[in-house]
Amino acid sequence: MTRVEAPIDGRTARSARTRDAVVAAFLDLLEDGALRPTARQVAARAGVSLRSVFQHFADLESLFAEVAGRQIQRLQDLWPAPPADAPYPDRLAMFVAQRSRILEAISPVRRAAVLQEPFSDVVAQRLKWVRDAAQAEVATTFASEIAGRAAADRVVLLAALDVATNWGTWETLRRQHAMSQEAAARAMRRMIEAVLKEGASWSI
Repeated sequence: MTRVEAPIDGRTARSARTRDAVVAAFLDLLEDGALRPTARQVAARAGVSLRSVFQHFADLESLFAEVAGRQIQRLQDLWPAPPADAPYPDRLAMFVAQRSRILEAISPVRRAAVLQEPFSDVVAQRLKWVRDAAQAEVATTFASEIAGRAAADRVVLLAALDVATNWGTWETLRRQHAMSQEAAARAMRRMIEAVLKEGASWSI
């Protein structure tokens, strides 16, 4: 017996398209530098009515949750970690190239997220997840250089590597020191090299 697929309800499809358009519009506004887009701005960018925004998202938390999920999807192609078994110079070069691309790509959205973090549980949770993932990647990438250190030394070493490679430091290099993306990446590499070289001289 041939299975007959149920036709897609037109209203459901339109609703999904409207929801997607609102999320995309919010992200586009953040990319354009709007740190706190208003519902009216989002509706105008999405090409929908203001009422539609509130119909699809009961509150800001639900909108933030979907926007955060979409942002993570956008960045997935930039996230493959360097091979853990590659020689240190290759791992270092690949890590810096990858991390600098990611930090540059997330900067417009991250600026807005940091402003919203104290007032939104959803934003705070998503930022914590991203920070934890970034720290775990550092630990995995440089596991060979960190292995063998005393537990207390490893904690300090990982913290120093995290500071050298996180978004806050990248933002300082790019905005406060007005470095180009390439110069900021070189500074990151120099900091990683300095931390690992210093860490190697610590006594166990």
